[in-house]
Amino acid sequence: MRISARTDYAVRAAVELASAGGGPVKGEALATAQAIPPKFLENILGDLRHARVVRSQRGAEGGYWLARPAEEISVADVMRAVEGPLATVRGEPPEDVRYAGAAEPLQQVWIAVRKNLRDVVEHVTLADLAAGRLPDAIAALARDPEAWTTR
Repeated sequence: MRISARTDYAVRAAVELASAGGGPVKGEALATAQAIPPKFLENILGDLRHARVVRSQRGAEGGYWLARPAEEISVADVMRAVEGPLATVRGEPPEDVRYAGAAEPLQQVWIAVRKNLRDVVEHVTLADLAAGRLPDAIAALARDPEAWTTR
């Protein structure tokens, strides 16, 4: 699976907002805190605002803040806001892709991949990340030495 810079930056910016305690944070401050190119971040924040993950206000007292409590926003919510569905095959949901012959079971592989991805990113919230803790099941997966191999 490939996690784009856009997704990585979006999650990092959202976690920064979660750790800010609810008040408005300037886009420049988010960009600086997470070393994200400011113009790129502006576009990402627009997507997050459109998806109602963040809210914003212009002006001297303005900035960005989470639209809901950090405990209610999963990593999956942020990913979907900036990239769309979590797993597609050639732009289609895996359940809509059909294979013939020996490749027929491949559809089930893609569906299983999506399920496992959901099992992680739908269960980690921005509050978890801002607090520096992960749900036990996710932390256990990350501790598995096999998770750290690059093959």
